[in-house]
Amino acid sequence: MHEPSLEAFGPEFDVCYDPTLVDDTERLHKELAQADALIVRNRTQVDLALLSAAPDLRVVGRLGVGLENIDLEACAEKDVSVKPATGANTQSVVEYVIGTMLVLRRGVFSSSPDILTGDWPRSTLGTGSEIHGLTLGLLGFGAIAQAVSQAARALGMKIAAFDPILPEADPARANVHSCDLDELLAISDILSLHVPLTQSTAGLLGADALARMKTGALLINTARGGIVDEPALASALKQGQLAGATLDVFSDEPLDANAAAIFKTCPNLILTPHIAGVTQQANIRVSQVTVENVLQVLTGRNSEARRFSK
Repeated sequence: MHEPSLEAFGPEFDVCYDPTLVDDTERLHKELAQADALIVRNRTQVDLALLSAAPDLRVVGRLGVGLENIDLEACAEKDVSVKPATGANTQSVVEYVIGTMLVLRRGVFSSSPDILTGDWPRSTLGTGSEIHGLTLGLLGFGAIAQAVSQAARALGMKIAAFDPILPEADPARANVHSCDLDELLAISDILSLHVPLTQSTAGLLGADALARMKTGALLINTARGGIVDEPALASALKQGQLAGATLDVFSDEPLDANAAAIFKTCPNLILTPHIAGVTQQANIRVSQVTVENVLQVLTGRNSEARRFSK
Protein backbone atom coordinates (compact mmCIF):
# COMPACT_ATOMS: atom_id res chain seq x y z
CA MET A 1 0.00 0.00 0.00
CA HIS A 2 1.05 3.59 -0.60
CA GLU A 3 1.59 4.40 3.06
CA PRO A 4 1.33 8.23 2.77
CA SER A 5 -2.29 7.75 1.63
CA LEU A 6 -3.12 6.72 5.19
CA GLU A 7 -2.50 10.31 6.31
CA ALA A 8 -5.99 11.13 5.02
CA PHE A 9 -7.42 9.45 8.12
CA GLY A 10 -6.04 12.25 10.26
CA PRO A 11 -5.26 12.25 13.97
CA GLU A 12 -8.76 11.22 15.04
CA PHE A 13 -8.17 7.69 13.73
CA ASP A 14 -5.86 5.14 15.33
CA VAL A 15 -4.19 3.47 12.35
CA CYS A 16 -2.25 0.21 12.51
CA TYR A 17 -0.27 -0.21 9.28
CA ASP A 18 1.56 -3.54 9.14
CA PRO A 19 1.90 -5.40 5.80
CA THR A 20 3.32 -8.45 7.64
CA LEU A 21 -0.01 -9.19 9.33
CA VAL A 22 -1.12 -11.19 6.28
CA ASP A 23 1.42 -13.86 7.22
CA ASP A 24 0.56 -13.96 10.92
CA THR A 25 -3.07 -14.95 11.38
CA GLU A 26 -2.93 -15.00 15.17
CA ARG A 27 -1.54 -11.48 15.39
CA LEU A 28 -3.92 -10.24 12.68
CA HIS A 29 -6.92 -11.54 14.62
CA LYS A 30 -5.60 -9.91 17.78
CA GLU A 31 -5.33 -6.54 16.01
CA LEU A 32 -8.84 -6.98 14.64
CA ALA A 33 -10.40 -7.42 18.09
CA GLN A 34 -11.13 -3.69 18.28
CA ALA A 35 -10.96 -2.79 14.59
CA ASP A 36 -13.72 -0.91 12.81
CA ALA A 37 -12.09 -1.23 9.38
CA LEU A 38 -9.70 -3.48 7.53
CA ILE A 39 -7.77 -2.91 4.30
CA VAL A 40 -6.50 -5.94 2.36
CA ARG A 41 -5.08 -6.99 -0.96
CA ASN A 42 -5.75 -10.42 -2.43
CA ARG A 43 -3.84 -12.65 0.01
CA THR A 44 -5.78 -11.97 3.20
CA GLN A 45 -8.73 -14.34 3.46
CA VAL A 46 -11.66 -12.36 4.81
CA ASP A 47 -13.62 -15.42 5.89
CA LEU A 48 -15.90 -16.29 8.77
CA ALA A 49 -12.95 -16.93 11.10
CA LEU A 50 -11.53 -13.47 10.45
CA LEU A 51 -14.92 -11.79 10.77
CA SER A 52 -15.54 -13.58 14.05
CA ALA A 53 -12.29 -12.12 15.38
CA ALA A 54 -13.47 -8.61 14.47
CA PRO A 55 -16.83 -8.04 16.19
CA ASP A 56 -16.75 -4.26 15.60
CA LEU A 57 -15.77 -4.44 11.93
CA ARG A 58 -17.80 -2.15 9.69
CA VAL A 59 -15.95 -2.07 6.39
CA VAL A 60 -13.35 -3.97 4.37
CA GLY A 61 -11.43 -1.88 1.86
CA ARG A 62 -9.97 -3.91 -1.00
CA LEU A 63 -6.76 -2.61 -2.59
CA GLY A 64 -7.88 -3.75 -6.03
CA VAL A 65 -11.09 -5.06 -7.56
CA GLY A 66 -11.04 -8.85 -7.20
CA LEU A 67 -13.18 -10.12 -4.35
CA GLU A 68 -12.47 -13.86 -4.46
CA ASN A 69 -10.65 -13.69 -1.12
CA ILE A 70 -13.61 -12.05 0.61
CA ASP A 71 -16.66 -14.00 1.79
CA LEU A 72 -19.30 -11.57 0.58
CA GLU A 73 -22.21 -13.50 2.07
CA ALA A 74 -20.61 -13.61 5.51
CA CYS A 75 -19.82 -9.89 5.29
CA ALA A 76 -23.42 -9.13 4.36
CA GLU A 77 -24.74 -11.20 7.27
CA LYS A 78 -22.52 -9.26 9.67
CA ASP A 79 -23.38 -5.91 8.06
CA VAL A 80 -19.78 -5.34 6.92
CA SER A 81 -19.44 -3.20 3.81
CA VAL A 82 -16.97 -4.36 1.14
CA LYS A 83 -15.38 -1.58 -0.90
CA PRO A 84 -13.13 -2.42 -3.88
CA ALA A 85 -11.02 0.28 -5.54
CA THR A 86 -13.03 0.16 -8.73
CA GLY A 87 -11.34 1.81 -11.70
CA ALA A 88 -8.16 2.82 -9.91
CA ASN A 89 -5.86 0.37 -11.72
CA THR A 90 -7.61 0.29 -15.10
CA GLN A 91 -4.91 2.20 -16.98
CA SER A 92 -2.19 -0.13 -15.72
CA VAL A 93 -4.07 -3.19 -16.94
CA VAL A 94 -4.77 -1.56 -20.31
CA GLU A 95 -1.09 -0.80 -20.88
CA TYR A 96 -0.13 -4.32 -19.77
CA VAL A 97 -2.54 -5.95 -22.23
CA ILE A 98 -1.52 -3.74 -25.14
CA GLY A 99 2.17 -4.09 -24.30
CA THR A 100 2.17 -7.87 -24.08
CA MET A 101 0.22 -8.32 -27.31
CA LEU A 102 2.79 -6.17 -29.08
CA VAL A 103 5.66 -8.19 -27.60
CA LEU A 104 4.06 -11.52 -28.53
CA ARG A 105 3.22 -10.49 -32.09
CA ARG A 106 6.54 -8.84 -32.88
CA GLY A 107 8.77 -11.40 -31.18
CA VAL A 108 11.91 -9.26 -31.17
CA PHE A 109 12.31 -7.82 -27.70
CA SER A 110 14.49 -10.53 -26.18
CA SER A 111 17.26 -10.27 -28.76
CA SER A 112 19.73 -8.21 -26.70
CA PRO A 113 21.86 -11.22 -25.61
CA ASP A 114 22.24 -12.33 -29.24
CA ILE A 115 23.22 -8.86 -30.41
CA LEU A 116 25.75 -8.44 -27.60
CA THR A 117 27.46 -11.75 -28.46
CA GLY A 118 27.95 -10.75 -32.10
CA ASP A 119 24.91 -12.39 -33.68
CA TRP A 120 22.78 -10.42 -36.11
CA PRO A 121 19.47 -12.34 -36.45
CA ARG A 122 17.88 -9.76 -38.73
CA SER A 123 16.41 -12.27 -41.15
CA THR A 124 14.56 -14.21 -38.43
CA LEU A 125 13.54 -11.31 -36.21
CA GLY A 126 12.29 -9.36 -39.21
CA THR A 127 9.41 -11.82 -39.63
CA GLY A 128 7.35 -10.44 -36.71
CA SER A 129 3.82 -9.22 -37.26
CA GLU A 130 1.78 -6.09 -36.62
CA ILE A 131 -1.49 -5.89 -34.69
CA HIS A 132 -3.05 -3.30 -37.01
CA GLY A 133 -6.14 -4.76 -38.68
CA LEU A 134 -6.37 -7.75 -36.35
CA THR A 135 -9.48 -8.64 -34.35
CA LEU A 136 -9.13 -8.26 -30.61
CA GLY A 137 -11.65 -10.47 -28.83
CA LEU A 138 -12.68 -9.44 -25.33
CA LEU A 139 -14.21 -12.09 -23.10
CA GLY A 140 -16.15 -9.84 -20.75
CA PHE A 141 -16.78 -6.21 -21.60
CA GLY A 142 -16.74 -4.32 -18.33
CA ALA A 143 -14.88 -1.10 -17.61
CA ILE A 144 -11.35 -2.48 -18.04
CA ALA A 145 -12.19 -4.33 -21.26
CA GLN A 146 -13.86 -1.21 -22.62
CA ALA A 147 -10.72 0.81 -21.88
CA VAL A 148 -8.60 -1.87 -23.59
CA SER A 149 -10.87 -1.68 -26.63
CA GLN A 150 -10.36 2.09 -26.92
CA ALA A 151 -6.58 1.75 -26.86
CA ALA A 152 -6.65 -1.15 -29.31
CA ARG A 153 -8.92 0.70 -31.70
CA ALA A 154 -6.47 3.60 -31.70
CA LEU A 155 -3.89 1.11 -33.00
CA GLY A 156 -6.17 0.08 -35.84
CA MET A 157 -7.61 -3.11 -34.37
CA LYS A 158 -11.15 -4.39 -34.81
CA ILE A 159 -13.03 -5.19 -31.60
CA ALA A 160 -15.31 -8.12 -30.81
CA ALA A 161 -16.77 -8.85 -27.39
CA PHE A 162 -18.84 -11.44 -25.57
CA ASP A 163 -20.56 -10.34 -22.37
CA PRO A 164 -23.92 -11.90 -21.48
CA ILE A 165 -24.41 -9.48 -18.56
CA LEU A 166 -23.87 -6.13 -20.28
CA PRO A 167 -27.19 -4.97 -21.83
CA GLU A 168 -27.31 -5.07 -25.61
CA ALA A 169 -28.38 -1.43 -25.67
CA ASP A 170 -25.42 -0.27 -23.58
CA PRO A 171 -23.65 2.61 -25.38
CA ALA A 172 -20.29 0.94 -24.72
CA ARG A 173 -21.16 -1.62 -27.38
CA ALA A 174 -21.06 1.03 -30.13
CA ASN A 175 -18.50 0.10 -32.82
CA VAL A 176 -17.97 -3.27 -31.15
CA HIS A 177 -18.98 -6.56 -32.75
CA SER A 178 -21.06 -8.29 -30.08
CA CYS A 179 -21.17 -12.06 -30.41
CA ASP A 180 -21.49 -15.30 -28.49
CA LEU A 181 -18.56 -17.22 -27.09
CA ASP A 182 -18.26 -19.64 -30.01
CA GLU A 183 -18.00 -16.83 -32.53
CA LEU A 184 -15.59 -14.90 -30.33
CA LEU A 185 -13.24 -17.88 -30.18
CA ALA A 186 -13.47 -18.37 -33.93
CA ILE A 187 -12.77 -14.79 -35.04
CA SER A 188 -10.30 -13.47 -32.46
CA ASP A 189 -6.69 -13.03 -33.52
CA ILE A 190 -5.97 -12.02 -29.93
CA LEU A 191 -8.25 -13.01 -27.06
CA SER A 192 -8.05 -11.05 -23.80
CA LEU A 193 -9.93 -12.24 -20.71
CA HIS A 194 -11.82 -9.81 -18.48
CA VAL A 195 -14.26 -11.89 -16.42
CA PRO A 196 -14.35 -12.85 -12.73
CA LEU A 197 -13.74 -16.39 -11.56
CA THR A 198 -17.16 -17.91 -10.91
CA GLN A 199 -18.76 -21.32 -11.23
CA SER A 200 -19.66 -20.49 -14.83
CA THR A 201 -16.20 -19.22 -15.83
CA ALA A 202 -14.02 -21.78 -14.02
CA GLY A 203 -12.27 -23.85 -16.69
CA LEU A 204 -14.08 -21.93 -19.42
CA LEU A 205 -10.98 -21.90 -21.64
CA GLY A 206 -10.29 -25.62 -21.65
CA ALA A 207 -8.89 -27.87 -24.37
CA ASP A 208 -12.09 -27.79 -26.42
CA ALA A 209 -12.40 -24.00 -26.33
CA LEU A 210 -8.71 -23.48 -27.12
CA ALA A 211 -9.03 -25.84 -30.09
CA ARG A 212 -11.82 -23.65 -31.47
CA MET A 213 -9.56 -20.59 -31.54
CA LYS A 214 -7.73 -19.55 -34.69
CA THR A 215 -4.48 -21.35 -35.33
CA GLY A 216 -1.84 -18.76 -34.53
CA ALA A 217 -4.03 -16.72 -32.19
CA LEU A 218 -2.78 -15.19 -28.94
CA LEU A 219 -4.34 -15.50 -25.49
CA ILE A 220 -3.91 -12.93 -22.69
CA ASN A 221 -5.25 -13.55 -19.19
CA THR A 222 -5.14 -10.71 -16.68
CA ALA A 223 -8.47 -11.70 -15.13
CA ARG A 224 -8.21 -14.64 -12.73
CA GLY A 225 -6.45 -17.96 -12.61
CA GLY A 226 -8.70 -20.96 -13.02
CA ILE A 227 -10.52 -19.55 -16.05
CA VAL A 228 -7.88 -21.07 -18.32
CA ASP A 229 -7.00 -24.76 -18.16
CA GLU A 230 -3.25 -24.35 -17.78
CA PRO A 231 -2.14 -27.82 -18.98
CA ALA A 232 -4.43 -27.46 -22.02
CA LEU A 233 -2.94 -24.05 -22.79
CA ALA A 234 0.60 -25.38 -22.51
CA SER A 235 -0.30 -28.19 -24.89
CA ALA A 236 -1.85 -25.76 -27.40
CA LEU A 237 1.32 -23.65 -27.36
CA LYS A 238 3.66 -26.60 -27.77
CA GLN A 239 1.60 -28.04 -30.63
CA GLY A 240 1.42 -24.70 -32.44
CA GLN A 241 -2.35 -24.33 -32.13
CA LEU A 242 -1.76 -20.98 -30.45
CA ALA A 243 1.11 -18.67 -31.38
CA GLY A 244 1.63 -17.24 -27.91
CA ALA A 245 0.11 -16.38 -24.56
CA THR A 246 0.46 -14.11 -21.56
CA LEU A 247 -0.60 -15.24 -18.10
CA ASP A 248 -0.56 -12.81 -15.20
CA VAL A 249 -2.82 -14.98 -13.04
CA PHE A 250 -2.76 -18.68 -12.18
CA SER A 251 -4.88 -21.35 -10.54
CA ASP A 252 -2.38 -21.48 -7.68
CA GLU A 253 -0.21 -18.51 -6.82
CA PRO A 254 2.74 -18.71 -6.63
CA LEU A 255 3.25 -21.63 -9.03
CA ASP A 256 4.20 -24.94 -7.47
CA ALA A 257 6.84 -27.16 -9.07
CA ASN A 258 4.31 -29.18 -11.07
CA ALA A 259 2.62 -26.10 -12.53
CA ALA A 260 5.97 -24.52 -13.36
CA ALA A 261 7.10 -27.68 -15.15
CA ILE A 262 4.04 -27.54 -17.42
CA PHE A 263 5.12 -24.20 -18.86
CA LYS A 264 8.90 -24.57 -18.99
CA THR A 265 9.20 -25.54 -22.67
CA CYS A 266 6.31 -23.45 -24.01
CA PRO A 267 7.26 -21.09 -26.87
CA ASN A 268 6.33 -17.40 -26.92
CA LEU A 269 4.95 -17.37 -23.40
CA ILE A 270 5.02 -14.45 -20.96
CA LEU A 271 4.42 -15.22 -17.27
CA THR A 272 4.13 -12.48 -14.64
CA PRO A 273 3.21 -12.63 -10.92
CA HIS A 274 -0.27 -11.05 -10.83
CA ILE A 275 0.98 -7.52 -11.44
CA ALA A 276 -0.97 -6.33 -14.51
CA GLY A 277 -2.75 -3.73 -12.41
CA VAL A 278 0.21 -2.92 -10.18
CA THR A 279 2.31 0.10 -11.09
CA GLN A 280 3.64 3.00 -9.02
CA GLN A 281 0.86 5.26 -10.23
CA ALA A 282 -1.88 2.65 -9.81
CA ASN A 283 -0.73 1.83 -6.30
CA ILE A 284 -1.16 5.47 -5.30
CA ARG A 285 -4.59 5.71 -6.93
CA VAL A 286 -5.77 2.39 -5.46
CA SER A 287 -4.57 3.38 -1.99
CA GLN A 288 -6.20 6.79 -2.12
CA VAL A 289 -9.50 5.42 -3.40
CA THR A 290 -9.52 2.68 -0.78
CA VAL A 291 -8.85 5.08 2.09
CA GLU A 292 -11.60 7.38 0.84
CA ASN A 293 -14.03 4.43 0.54
CA VAL A 294 -13.29 3.38 4.11
CA LEU A 295 -13.60 6.93 5.42
CA GLN A 296 -16.98 7.35 3.80
CA VAL A 297 -18.33 4.29 5.57
CA LEU A 298 -16.81 5.09 8.95
CA THR A 299 -17.70 8.76 9.07
CA GLY A 300 -21.16 8.03 7.78
CA ARG A 301 -21.82 5.68 10.69
CA ASN A 302 -20.01 7.37 13.54
CA SER A 303 -17.46 10.17 13.69
CA GLU A 304 -15.82 9.14 16.96
CA ALA A 305 -12.20 7.97 16.95
CA ARG A 306 -11.85 4.43 15.64
CA ARG A 307 -9.18 1.83 15.14
CA PHE A 308 -8.13 0.90 11.62
CA SER A 309 -6.05 -2.17 10.73
CA LYS A 310 -4.35 -3.45 7.60
